Amino acid sequence: MPQRTAIFKESYTPGQNDVEPKHQSEASDPDMQDKIELTEDTAFDKTGFAYPTWKKWSIITVIFVIQCSMNLNAALYSNAVSGLVEEFHITGQAARVGQCVFLVAYAFGCELWAPWSEELSLGLVNLWQIPCAVAPNYGTIVVCRILGGLSSAGGSVTLGMVADMWDADNQQFAVAYIVLSSVGGSVIGPIIGGFVEQYLSWHWAFWIQLIFGATTQLIHFFFVPETRTTIMLDKEAKRRRKAGERNIYGPNEMGNQRISLKEVLTIWYRPFEMFLFEPIVLCLSLLSGFSDALIFTFLEAYSPVYKQWNFRPFSIGLAFVPLLTGYLIAYVSFFPTIASQRKKRAKDPDSLQPEARLWWLLYTVAAANKDPVVPTLPLGLFGFAWTSLGPDFGIPWIAPMIFSAIVGIANYAVYMATVDYMIASYGPYSASATGGNGFSRDFLAGIAAMYSTPFYEVFPGRYTLAWPTTILAIIGIFVAIPVYIFYWKGPTIRAKSKFAQVLAADGKATGGRGLSTAGQGGQRAMSIRRRSLAPRSGLDGGTKHDELA
Repeated sequence: MPQRTAIFKESYTPGQNDVEPKHQSEASDPDMQDKIELTEDTAFDKTGFAYPTWKKWSIITVIFVIQCSMNLNAALYSNAVSGLVEEFHITGQAARVGQCVFLVAYAFGCELWAPWSEELSLGLVNLWQIPCAVAPNYGTIVVCRILGGLSSAGGSVTLGMVADMWDADNQQFAVAYIVLSSVGGSVIGPIIGGFVEQYLSWHWAFWIQLIFGATTQLIHFFFVPETRTTIMLDKEAKRRRKAGERNIYGPNEMGNQRISLKEVLTIWYRPFEMFLFEPIVLCLSLLSGFSDALIFTFLEAYSPVYKQWNFRPFSIGLAFVPLLTGYLIAYVSFFPTIASQRKKRAKDPDSLQPEARLWWLLYTVAAANKDPVVPTLPLGLFGFAWTSLGPDFGIPWIAPMIFSAIVGIANYAVYMATVDYMIASYGPYSASATGGNGFSRDFLAGIAAMYSTPFYEVFPGRYTLAWPTTILAIIGIFVAIPVYIFYWKGPTIRAKSKFAQVLAADGKATGGRGLSTAGQGGQRAMSIRRRSLAPRSGLDGGTKHDELA
């Protein structure tokens, strides 16, 4: 159990050493005079942090499946496009609107659901699959896809549950696992969808989403206990009162932890504020968003590319397996770095700057010569582009698959490292910072659903399929540059951030404890929503590049 310090008043009496007295501001309130608040520090064994390791990973595995389900909802739709065109006599571009609006609404839905329960969100998402499956017209599908996207909680809840069970310095393995579920769900969709398109009607694209979603909701209901600290403390306080300790109350029962409308609005607004005005959040979110948009570009590009080798729909779906393989390779490749950094923090909690979280993003997985890993994104794209020329140029079908696996390695590495870095950099504000990252990924992926097919048809001549991906590779070079800037200049950039300045002042005032007990107003709302995702901010000096990893 990590070391925690409880501060009590001098009048604190024996027998009450597991609770914290009322706040000073409550001293004049007659109703609060005799109440003593149960806190996380003083009832640690009753919180999610005290769950045994097997239970934590069981819970997070259910969340893994839920995240896969959410992303399957976004990706599987592309395999219904041809059926919708035939059924409703619309163009293919019009049929793709349903995918675009779901992803764009998903981007906003993740922030909308930030203060609320993931269980209700799951139910609403599943509900909107039914009218889509039985829709009498295409307009019904578009409207219900919008509502389905808005009903999706996504990463705003999943990363929060990680923060409920792992201490800030020990979250990286769990974060890496959740990131795998996010990117993996996007390719499971087309793998399943290829068989749906080949052998079933378009209605089954929605029925399968419903079956998958309803199953995950049942698993969640029966196997995922409450993990939110304040609610668990409230429950423990009620148990103790029944046992005779009449003056023990939980945080929400004290009346000082109720979330106000202003705090809710702050939770909703802050991710967009940080996305627009924090250079680190903006640049890394655009890189992450561009990387994710590539996958939804591939959903459309794979069809014309692999049809050159006479692939049928289910074969095109299976062509996404190398991309999934790339994700798994990248996921495992982070293990040594995470383990090494945990050991260093255990010896000296201040030994690593947040920029250490970007270190593995700078190197390839097979790093014999330590080539940068982010350039594997344009490398994979350039390779995919010019192996997409097809059998007329003597190129075997496996060649573009190999390069798509490289894109998968880069895509996972980008998402994992950027989320991990934001968690380490922004302390109690990290939920908002990663919210901006998630918003960018979903929003840009939605836009990609609309431009992808025309993009791969606009260039005339023999290189119709090669030039679009080449352009994406060139863009990939430029969006990768900020990673190197932040790795070397991150402390200087963070020191100029208003959020970082608050963290630094908070750390000095509380001896480092302030980061886990969010401050006033909107920040208190963030603490209510989920415990801080991050460790120390590391703002007190230059970057220790010899110790970054």
